[in-house]
Parts: sequence; C-alpha cells; structure tokens
Amino acid sequence: MSEFSGIKVLIVEDEGFVALMIEDMLQDLGCEVVASVAGLKEACSVAATAEVDLAVLDINLGGEQSFPVAEILLERGVPFIFSTGYGAGGLPTELSGSPVLSKPFSAKTMQETLSSALGLTLRR
Repeated sequence: MSEFSGIKVLIVEDEGFVALMIEDMLQDLGCEVVASVAGLKEACSVAATAEVDLAVLDINLGGEQSFPVAEILLERGVPFIFSTGYGAGGLPTELSGSPVLSKPFSAKTMQETLSSALGLTLRR
C-alpha cells in the first residue's frame, strides 16, 4: 500500500503527452486522478468545485498563467505543485514558497515533491 493511495489529484496541463505522463506517474504511486484539464477557465472551475487533495499545475497554459488556479486552491486549503520548464524563478512573490517540479522530471522526483507538498515523510 502506497502512502499516496486514494489521494485525489487535479492535473492542469496543456500538453497532452505531458498530462498523460503525469497521470501515469500519479496512478503508479496510487493516486486517483479526478480531472485533467488543459485550459485556464476550465481549470479555475474545476479547482473551485472538485473534491481534490492535491493539484499539479503547469504554469504556462497556452500563453495564460495558472496562478489564478493556485489562488483558488490556496483559498480552499488544497496543496498544489507547479510543474514548469522555467524553474521556481517564474513564480510571483506571493507563491514563491510553492513546491516546483522542474520539467523534465522523473517519477522519483514526482514522488519526493508529492511527499513534500502533502507533508508526508517518505518511507525508505
């Protein structure tokens, strides 16, 4: 049984292949992907209403930034991870402490970042 079993995750990613890769990684860890959305408007809507324990947010969604989604999740107390090719330097000041997965990332890096975002201690 994984420490991530049953964790409900929202994926916000506009690149189909990357979204599928993230979905596979999360499912391999035991997570349940509740939704995978590509656009900012839909992501905001899902983030405001879906029952999720965590979200993985691509920062750049077809030229729009996902920071409004992060703000909604913050208000709801839902932890999130930014997934980006730009590194942590691309975050606005109010979100600068957020966990960041730098693309490309491995399943091990995903697992470590998930643990950190959820406040779990990894079993070695």
